[in-house]
Amino acid sequence: MRTLLLITLLSVSALTGCQAFSFLSGASAPEAEAMTAPGVSDTMARPAWHSIALTDARTGAAFTLADFAGQTVLVEPMATWCSNCRAQLGSVARAAQQLEGQPVTFIALSVAENISDADLAAYAERQGFPFIFAVATPEMLAALTENFGRAAITPPSTPHFIIAPDGSVSELFTGAKSAADLVALLTTTGN
Repeated sequence: MRTLLLITLLSVSALTGCQAFSFLSGASAPEAEAMTAPGVSDTMARPAWHSIALTDARTGAAFTLADFAGQTVLVEPMATWCSNCRAQLGSVARAAQQLEGQPVTFIALSVAENISDADLAAYAERQGFPFIFAVATPEMLAALTENFGRAAITPPSTPHFIIAPDGSVSELFTGAKSAADLVALLTTTGN
C-alpha cells in the first residue's frame, strides 16, 4: 500500500511540477518551486570536491569551486617554479582579457605544498596575472588525483580542466594551449 501511495505521489509530482513533492518534503509551494528552479539542481549534482574550501591568495577570502555555479571555470593547476606553467598562465591571462565581462572565471591552483598565500600572491602580482590564485589544500590535491590521476598535480604537463555552468567537469587537458584555443574551448563549454 505504501509503495502504491509513493508511486502515485511521485507520478502526481511529475505531472504537477512537484506540488506533491512539497507534501512529502514538508516544503511550502514556493519552497518546492525553488527546489526545482534552474541552478539549484545543478549545484546539488556537483562533485563533493567542488565544496572544498580554498583561499584567494590575494584577498584572503574563502571560496569553493561550487561558488561559481552558473559560470564557466577554468582551473589551471600550477607551481611558481614551473616555466611551462608561467607560459601557460600568460595564455590564460590573454584569454581572460578577451573574455572580460563574460561569465567565465579563471583560477590558478598551486599544487606546490610548500608555498604560502603571500608568496603565491606576490608571484601573481609580479607576473601580472589578474585572476584568482589559491594554494590547493591536501584534500583538494587528493580529490584532483582521485578524479584526474597524478597528471592533474604535475605542473610541467600544464594540466587544466573546465567546470561548466551546470557543474559538469571536462576531462583533464595537458599541454600548452594558446589564448585563442582557450577562448574557443571556454565559449564552447559555456553554451
